[in-house]
Amino acid sequence: MTKSALKKALKKRCVTVNNQIASTATFIYGGETIAYTRIHPIKSKKELVLPLKILYEDDYLAMIHKPAGILVSGNSFKTIARALPQNLKKSPLADGTEPQPVHRLDYPTTGILLVAKTQTSIRLLNKLFENKGIYKTYYAVTIGQMEKEGILTADIDGKTAVSGFSLQRTVASERFKALNLIRLHPQTGRRHQLRKHLYAIGNPILGDQEYGIEAMVLKGKGLYLHAYSLQFTHPFTGKKIHVEAELPTRFTKLFPPL
Repeated sequence: MTKSALKKALKKRCVTVNNQIASTATFIYGGETIAYTRIHPIKSKKELVLPLKILYEDDYLAMIHKPAGILVSGNSFKTIARALPQNLKKSPLADGTEPQPVHRLDYPTTGILLVAKTQTSIRLLNKLFENKGIYKTYYAVTIGQMEKEGILTADIDGKTAVSGFSLQRTVASERFKALNLIRLHPQTGRRHQLRKHLYAIGNPILGDQEYGIEAMVLKGKGLYLHAYSLQFTHPFTGKKIHVEAELPTRFTKLFPPL
């Protein structure tokens, strides 16, 4: 057996007899050198390097800032879920687990993402979402004239969906006539809820290529939708948690702080 053939064989899980790969037809007479090669899991040489901004962290949970243009989870190599272990401290608790997002943000959306670090946290945080115990605030830039405030109730995929909004500021735009900075409070968590609700009333979010008006789609700047804050009672400590993620620069360029 050549050295290269032996090396190739040893990369697999196998038994060799006198440096020859054994099979069920191999006879043992005594005095042979028998070797068993045990294969350890091979780690991927390609590791995701994605530093994330940590907004809050303790032994139970964490909140990170999700950048635009990345999936929260899924089969893709580049996801927030895959990057969490390298950014967060491992929980020292008995039911500590690999950190997991407990809700989702769309691929182009920026802002706060809540993460569980223990098995019990996963269950309790999911329960908080189900019972509407987590208050979410978003900001968006929309196109066209809007009312000062309102409640949007159009069903999504046959399910009840409710979003509240309040107009913060409006600026004139040569291309879009008017751009608005609005504050949003989704009361339900349907897929693409805010984007669909605003499109339905004729005020699509700036940069929305999926639910925008084709002639008014702004390309190259991303979606102007930002998960701004989360408020809830910590399920383990009982403390009131309120974490904010400042508006991205592209928002403040359109609406400079007063």
